[in-house]
Amino acid sequence: MPDREVLKHHAGLVDRMATKLGVDLQQSAIDGDVSIDQLSDAVLRCTGCANPSHCQNFLRQPAQARQTPEYCRNRDLLRKLLP
Repeated sequence: MPDREVLKHHAGLVDRMATKLGVDLQQSAIDGDVSIDQLSDAVLRCTGCANPSHCQNFLRQPAQARQTPEYCRNRDLLRKLLP
Protein backbone atom coordinates (compact mmCIF):
# COMPACT_ATOMS: atom_id res chain seq x y z
CA MET A 1 0.00 0.00 0.00
CA PRO A 2 1.26 3.49 -0.81
CA ASP A 3 2.55 5.56 2.09
CA ARG A 4 0.64 8.46 3.60
CA GLU A 5 2.38 11.20 1.60
CA VAL A 6 1.73 9.40 -1.69
CA LEU A 7 -1.94 8.99 -0.77
CA LYS A 8 -2.23 12.67 0.18
CA HIS A 9 -0.58 13.71 -3.09
CA HIS A 10 -2.92 11.58 -5.20
CA ALA A 11 -5.99 12.61 -3.18
CA GLY A 12 -5.05 16.15 -4.12
CA LEU A 13 -4.72 15.20 -7.78
CA VAL A 14 -8.13 13.52 -7.77
CA ASP A 15 -9.73 16.54 -6.12
CA ARG A 16 -8.00 18.99 -8.47
CA MET A 17 -9.00 16.95 -11.52
CA ALA A 18 -12.61 16.94 -10.36
CA THR A 19 -12.49 20.69 -9.78
CA LYS A 20 -10.93 21.19 -13.23
CA LEU A 21 -14.01 19.47 -14.68
CA GLY A 22 -16.42 21.48 -12.55
CA VAL A 23 -17.19 18.59 -10.19
CA ASP A 24 -17.49 19.26 -6.47
CA LEU A 25 -16.58 15.92 -4.88
CA GLN A 26 -17.76 16.96 -1.43
CA GLN A 27 -21.17 17.97 -2.72
CA SER A 28 -21.35 14.82 -4.86
CA ALA A 29 -20.76 12.75 -1.73
CA ILE A 30 -23.36 14.70 0.24
CA ASP A 31 -25.86 14.26 -2.59
CA GLY A 32 -25.16 10.52 -2.66
CA ASP A 33 -23.77 10.56 -6.19
CA VAL A 34 -20.50 9.03 -5.00
CA SER A 35 -19.63 7.09 -1.85
CA ILE A 36 -16.63 7.56 0.41
CA ASP A 37 -15.48 4.08 -0.67
CA GLN A 38 -15.65 5.14 -4.32
CA LEU A 39 -13.56 8.21 -3.55
CA SER A 40 -11.03 6.10 -1.65
CA ASP A 41 -10.85 3.72 -4.59
CA ALA A 42 -10.34 6.69 -6.93
CA VAL A 43 -7.31 7.82 -4.91
CA LEU A 44 -5.87 4.29 -4.93
CA ARG A 45 -6.40 4.05 -8.71
CA CYS A 46 -4.63 7.37 -9.10
CA THR A 47 -1.57 6.06 -7.22
CA GLY A 48 -1.15 3.50 -10.02
CA CYS A 49 -1.02 6.19 -12.71
CA ALA A 50 2.03 6.16 -14.95
CA ASN A 51 1.63 9.89 -15.79
CA PRO A 52 1.32 11.90 -12.56
CA SER A 53 3.70 14.61 -13.81
CA HIS A 54 1.68 14.97 -17.03
CA CYS A 55 -1.45 15.16 -14.90
CA GLN A 56 0.07 17.95 -12.81
CA ASN A 57 0.91 19.87 -16.00
CA PHE A 58 -2.64 19.34 -17.26
CA LEU A 59 -4.03 20.64 -13.97
CA ARG A 60 -1.84 23.77 -14.14
CA GLN A 61 -3.58 24.92 -17.32
CA PRO A 62 -5.88 27.84 -16.45
CA ALA A 63 -8.91 26.80 -18.48
CA GLN A 64 -11.58 24.46 -17.17
CA ALA A 65 -11.60 21.09 -18.95
CA ARG A 66 -14.51 19.14 -20.41
CA GLN A 67 -12.90 15.75 -19.82
CA THR A 68 -9.91 14.12 -18.20
CA PRO A 69 -6.86 13.09 -20.20
CA GLU A 70 -7.42 9.70 -21.83
CA TYR A 71 -4.98 7.95 -19.51
CA CYS A 72 -6.82 9.04 -16.35
CA ARG A 73 -7.73 6.00 -14.29
CA ASN A 74 -10.73 7.88 -12.88
CA ARG A 75 -12.11 9.00 -16.22
CA ASP A 76 -15.33 6.97 -15.95
CA LEU A 77 -16.09 8.00 -12.37
CA LEU A 78 -15.48 11.69 -13.06
CA ARG A 79 -17.48 11.58 -16.28
CA LYS A 80 -20.41 10.15 -14.30
CA LEU A 81 -20.22 13.08 -11.86
CA LEU A 82 -20.08 15.86 -14.47
CA PRO A 83 -22.74 18.52 -13.94
